[in-house]
Amino acid sequence: MSSVPFLSGRDVEAAVSPERALEAVRNAFIAYSRGEWSMPPKVYVPAYPAGDFRAMPALGGGHASLKWVTSFPGNPAQGLPTVTGLVLLSDASTGMLRAVLDAAAVTALRTGAAAVLAAETLGRPDAQTAAVVGAGVNGKAAARTFLARDRDVTLYDVDPNRAHQAADELGASVATREQALAADLLVTMTPGHEILLPEGSLQPGQHVSLMGADGPGKAEIAVEELLRARIFADDWEQASHNGELVHAVEAGVLERAEVTELGAVLAGDAPGREGDEEITVFDSTGLAIQDLAVALAAMERAGELDLPTLDL
Repeated sequence: MSSVPFLSGRDVEAAVSPERALEAVRNAFIAYSRGEWSMPPKVYVPAYPAGDFRAMPALGGGHASLKWVTSFPGNPAQGLPTVTGLVLLSDASTGMLRAVLDAAAVTALRTGAAAVLAAETLGRPDAQTAAVVGAGVNGKAAARTFLARDRDVTLYDVDPNRAHQAADELGASVATREQALAADLLVTMTPGHEILLPEGSLQPGQHVSLMGADGPGKAEIAVEELLRARIFADDWEQASHNGELVHAVEAGVLERAEVTELGAVLAGDAPGREGDEEITVFDSTGLAIQDLAVALAAMERAGELDLPTLDL
């Protein structure tokens, strides 16, 4: 028998600040782009129409991780969280399990970090306004990350009460839909069942981090509008099969050469924004390397926490 620490959602949040998560995710993007970290494709197990299960393995930093996570958008109506699951962290030299972490907290931290990292990297240097559409767990994480980076942020949600509650909790402000969608730095954190950005909706110089279309059948932007922009993605393979890009790829109007991976930009191997008038779009599907990065960041401070253990 052996014992491993278990980090609840509160433990993960206590161990990893939004700024630390952004730093960890940035480093993971670079390591993956350079081939130092690896990540097999995400596996989806559909349970439609209710939701889906996802298995996400990664290897890097002397460790391996596996996230088994669910996404059931109808759960909040039943008083249940949309995202649940576990992250298993193992030693890559022995295969021994080192920790178990709450997947929802890890997911929120790395999703918020990736959204803001892309916005800071690809947005205009003089960008003034930032907004998050969607005030759920991941939307609040993105807003919290903007605030941690000393940037004011506004929130919009189809449920006004949820937007106001989130804004009060975070110390942010509430925007109308039109105000949010006009922000210099826009993050869309919705279930991906509605086109938020039809053709012609984005203005010159805007950046949008599209975080909601992380699975089959989802989209937050029209194909015609996507093609007006300079396109970036977290990972071409995932984005072209299960992300925002899949609709354009299947229509035969978007090819690999027209998409730049964010990690290559961060590593200095590819250009980012090339002009103040350019519209930039980042398609995020959520990467296992990001989960691994946040899990490792959490373990840096695990010794400071009074953690329960699991007997194996």
